[in-house]
Amino acid sequence: MDKAREALLSADSEQKEKRWTFAVNRGYYACFYALSAVLLKQDLSFKRHSGVRAALHTRLISTGIIDEKYGKYYDLLFESRQRGDYQWLVEFSEREASELIEYAKEFVKEMERLISQDG
Repeated sequence: MDKAREALLSADSEQKEKRWTFAVNRGYYACFYALSAVLLKQDLSFKRHSGVRAALHTRLISTGIIDEKYGKYYDLLFESRQRGDYQWLVEFSEREASELIEYAKEFVKEMERLISQDG
């Protein structure tokens, strides 16, 4: 969870400097680290981002542990990070980046809640 919090701080910093693509990247990674921590507490680890993403849907959303909106947030951040990192000429607006960072913050908060439930 420390890496997730650090990535959120980095996202805020990138956002303040108006580096929207990097802010989105850090927002996604905050979610990835937080989700990975939750899954690790369940003795699950994955080598690929797709495995972590799939586990979110099968282990946490389909089972009703968390609301499906968190799956939508994660998927949107994942896809946005992919576009920003791998597609040339992709640029995010301030509004779009800000919205994605807010989703990331909400997602990380929910993952923190899950971890605290487990003790």
